[in-house]
Amino acid sequence: MKKDLRKVVIAGNWKMNKTRVQAAELINQFKGVSDGSDVQVVVCVPYTNLETAVGAVKGTSVKIGAQNVHFEESGAFTGEISAAQLCEVGAEYVIIGHSERRQYFGETDETVNLRTKAALKSGLIPIMCVGESLDEREAGITEEILSTQIKLDFTGFTADEVKKTVIAYEPIWAIGTGKTATAEQAGEACGFIRGVIAKLYGQDVADSVTIQYGGSMNAKNAAELLAQEDVDGGLIGGASLVAADFEVIIKAAMA
Repeated sequence: MKKDLRKVVIAGNWKMNKTRVQAAELINQFKGVSDGSDVQVVVCVPYTNLETAVGAVKGTSVKIGAQNVHFEESGAFTGEISAAQLCEVGAEYVIIGHSERRQYFGETDETVNLRTKAALKSGLIPIMCVGESLDEREAGITEEILSTQIKLDFTGFTADEVKKTVIAYEPIWAIGTGKTATAEQAGEACGFIRGVIAKLYGQDVADSVTIQYGGSMNAKNAAELLAQEDVDGGLIGGASLVAADFEVIIKAAMA
């Protein structure tokens, strides 16, 4: 982490878990941990929990996010939700292009691009996800995949828009599998992504962009991963559903 150059963001991705009552109970267990620190904690909850979560973090530094957003303002898009609707209930962040959205729901780099633009237009902070599959890593084309994703996902963006976007590097083979990239692998990939941004938008933009690691970060490996120069936080799945584990990760980022 380089806290003097960019914001450190620890974001919990609850996926399809927790009722409203359970959400409030969980948030209340860790919500004050980061107050007064330079680490931004975000909790990305299911749509049904957004209003409850916003109320639970009131008066703290924790921010609430959603897990997806549509690129149109309104219309016949059954099951989708707009940026304006997210903002109305108090969401400030939104995950876009998560590997599960790409794998199960047909998300593409084109729709990631459009959703991210819509989020930024409404004032939401996007957490844009990129990452390679196990086959792609074993084929030695991780850098090609990441470079292509970054270029397509940021097509038509200004430097200021890129600066406002958080990038989450999530190797697909480490999502929900218990497998984790080594600290060195995570650092190298995040550093490569920063290098692509530098080539496209300049070093000053690249230095200011928060790049998280998002592949099975947990209480045991968080400190080692966050010690990497180009890892500026984490997008946390399963460990964010356990208050004690999430608190350990937050404190590792605060160290």
